[in-house]
Amino acid sequence: MEILPNKDGLLHISEIDWRKIRTVDEVLKEGDEVEVKLIDIEPKTGKLKLSRKVLLPRPPKEEGDKRKSGDHHR
Repeated sequence: MEILPNKDGLLHISEIDWRKIRTVDEVLKEGDEVEVKLIDIEPKTGKLKLSRKVLLPRPPKEEGDKRKSGDHHR
């Protein structure tokens, strides 16, 4: 994404939202203006790594929220 005229930064899909998204199109579309934070600069390439999710409130963990859904205790 372009952050300044002629200056691009990388906004990885995992840095767009706290929830897991499958495609960027679920949240953003081309031409959207998005607030991001610079989280790193890759030393070898000088690429700017950006995050949108760090500027969003972290959602509370849901009770019983586990990676393995369908796990039931008997």
